[in-house]
Amino acid sequence: MNANVKLDNLVVGFDVPAIPGMDAADIQTPCLVLDLDALERNIKKMGDYAKAHNMRHRVHGKMHKSVDVAKLQEKLGGAVGVCCQKVSEAEVFARGGIKDILVSNQVRDLAKIDRLAQLPKLGADVIVCVDDVTNIADLSEAAQKHGTELGVFVEIDCGAGRCGVTTTPAVIEIAKAADAAPGLKFKGIQAYQGAMQHIDSYEARKKKLDTAIAMVTDAVEGLKAEGLEPELVSGGGTGSYYFESNSGVYNELQCGSYAFMDADYGRILDKDGNRIDQGEWENAFFILTQVMSHAKADKAICDAGLKAQSVDSGLPFIYGRDDVEYIKCSDEHGVISDPNGVLKVGEKLRLVPGHCDPTANVHDWYVGVRGDKVETLWPVSARGKAY
Repeated sequence: MNANVKLDNLVVGFDVPAIPGMDAADIQTPCLVLDLDALERNIKKMGDYAKAHNMRHRVHGKMHKSVDVAKLQEKLGGAVGVCCQKVSEAEVFARGGIKDILVSNQVRDLAKIDRLAQLPKLGADVIVCVDDVTNIADLSEAAQKHGTELGVFVEIDCGAGRCGVTTTPAVIEIAKAADAAPGLKFKGIQAYQGAMQHIDSYEARKKKLDTAIAMVTDAVEGLKAEGLEPELVSGGGTGSYYFESNSGVYNELQCGSYAFMDADYGRILDKDGNRIDQGEWENAFFILTQVMSHAKADKAICDAGLKAQSVDSGLPFIYGRDDVEYIKCSDEHGVISDPNGVLKVGEKLRLVPGHCDPTANVHDWYVGVRGDKVETLWPVSARGKAY
């Protein structure tokens, strides 16, 4: 259990869903459960892959929002640090002892920039993404004010259609400005193709990445010609890391969901046409739920509804079962099709949510289970840190 979590006076069922040493059968529902054996295997597997391909791996803190999971990824998988999406999220990881932090997003609000510039005082190396040269002056002013240094990644829009510049001259302009600005250091390129991560077809994902890699390669060559060779070229997700790691231009991965594996990611196919949650990665992240009613012969009602999960990427599936199906939900109820009436009131089921990131963000705790016992209790450290 995290050393900062004190069990004294914590009441199971009110303060926490479980405590270490409990039987897994007694965990209060609905709550998040981590299969520690599967989680550790996933983390080690990605770590071994990154090492074998001479890649740094910076894990996505926004996925799990947990200092404890991030530290496990550093310990078991050799992760170099985390990506965060918001300054407040980055603050949680810096205060928790993570020493290498990328805010893989733009920071434009002056109050947020001021907080960002103070993070190095906590002992962390901090990098922020920039896609507008006018952002450089504000970042530089804040860093000088606090006597710190901020790294700068120029973000390339390599297909996601969100933030980022789209031309090599624009990359060079921002890199030059960052290189010349007091308190800043040009560190490299952010080039994460988020829009293609969940495309089912391996070949379709590869086609999108081929375009992205060509853009990034051109930008890197342009920077080298100006004497600004990037130290880091960062990107790659659970649906694409094998493309970036064999590109010859990327040297840092940003995979996140591989560690937990949700239903939406699990559906995508590997190069052999197999679902990636059926061999490449294991499901380690679950919503534990309990049947609370079976008044209708063909339907069971469980206690995990909308308030226990995000359904933006579809409904959860019931892990290890093909005889029952989670078919709809409202605020506090989940409806399970049970045509043969096999479920019993009080029975507990593991749901694999459609999207792990926003699902984690609606819970306070992870219950780490090994076998039939609760081994650890971890807070969702950065829950709600959206500013």
